[in-house]
Amino acid sequence: MTPAFAILCEVEPATTPDLRGVRRQVVAFDGITDRFLIPDNHLGRATVSSIAVAHEVASLGGRAVACVNSRDRNLLGFRRDLLTAAAYGVSDFLFVRGDDPAEGAARSGDLTVGKMIREARAFGGADFRIGATVRVGQPIPDWKKAADFLLVQASFDVDRLHAWRDTVEYAGDLLAGVLVLASSKMAVRLAETVSDIEMPSALVERLDADPGAGVDHAVDMVRALESAGGFAGAHVVPVSRYRQVADRLRG
Repeated sequence: MTPAFAILCEVEPATTPDLRGVRRQVVAFDGITDRFLIPDNHLGRATVSSIAVAHEVASLGGRAVACVNSRDRNLLGFRRDLLTAAAYGVSDFLFVRGDDPAEGAARSGDLTVGKMIREARAFGGADFRIGATVRVGQPIPDWKKAADFLLVQASFDVDRLHAWRDTVEYAGDLLAGVLVLASSKMAVRLAETVSDIEMPSALVERLDADPGAGVDHAVDMVRALESAGGFAGAHVVPVSRYRQVADRLRG
């Protein structure tokens, strides 16, 4: 039997102690998503602990993947996070370096994503499921192949994703990144700041005429990826359009 196509929905993180916004997102995607990805100090801004929010998602009946970045931690702090996760029953992680902080300097230390993977594997208190990230157009480093799943950088071209997929070997689950663009300005800014992202000019023109075109394009990508095979699922980043995306996917 072919495994079901998975949808991992990224939650817009809480930057205040109020978790009502997170709860609304979880409720909106009830029955649609397999898991929720909880960012960790997303875009270099302070957010509520991803492990605490993952525990909150579980209390609502959802399943969560807690993102943990190496930028903000030393080894002792990371071991504390593993203990906290085991105590809360949080078993799924995404390990990343982390975005450059909005204020202050990034921590300098020897904690890396590779070391985080090895530490989590050696942890004796829980059986963690571990993920990392990869970029379209680049090979998968051997050390990242030790992860249980990999999230692929957001792309806006299904054909490019599949062309890259045919060039790499990986035994775990690959989830293609699907980002919902809210406007043409967002699309242009993303293309200018992230060198590996190729932004179709036709999509920018559609967004100029209709800001809702970003939702349409993202949902169409999810459906195309599901139909074509090759990827175990999609990592959907709805940003502020989560209600529209949820309604479309449900429909």
